Amino acid sequence: MIAAIVFDFDGVLADSEPLHLSAFQEVLASLGAALPREEYYADYLGFDDAGVFRAVAEARGLTVSTAGIQALVAEKARTMESLMGHVDVLYPGARDCVRRLASTWPLGIASGALRHEIEAVLAQHDLSALFRFIVAAGETAASKPAPDPYRRAAALHGVDPSECLAIEDSRWGIESAKAAGLSCVAVTHTYSVSELLDADAIVGSLAELTPDLVRSL
Repeated sequence: MIAAIVFDFDGVLADSEPLHLSAFQEVLASLGAALPREEYYADYLGFDDAGVFRAVAEARGLTVSTAGIQALVAEKARTMESLMGHVDVLYPGARDCVRRLASTWPLGIASGALRHEIEAVLAQHDLSALFRFIVAAGETAASKPAPDPYRRAAALHGVDPSECLAIEDSRWGIESAKAAGLSCVAVTHTYSVSELLDADAIVGSLAELTPDLVRSL
């Protein structure tokens, strides 16, 4: 029986991954490092910002200190804020989906995005009050694909992880949720069905994420 729901953010509620990629590319260019779209979606989507910068630096043979990573994350946050100021990133149907599920279950968010980025989008669409909590980048010892964000989310909901349902869009997110003991529904906003088969259910859009589907899990 599902007692609570935890949404991922980027790629599930917000169509912000193209903006994240643009911001990463702009910041990495200062290091003389390119980040092709194909590489980002194949290898790094689902990581938090620090995880992306560490992984890209390692793949390029670059040595970047902890302070250097922090500086890159800060610069990327400034770039992302500028990009998001010009577009509405919420997926069609996201607001209705959140309101539909919030009428029956408590909701939370577990994301690799920065807290202020998440809060800004929720506030813009009057959704902030429908989420009990946010677990954002840097708020757990390890980020996705480690189970820490979803373990923290279950604890904040005050339920056993087996009673929580995660809504994800990537295999890294599914891995995180399942390792933490949550059930998981994947939405094909970012990846095809064939790449999301570890989820308990797969939907093509948020419109398909109904109370009946949740109860069936």
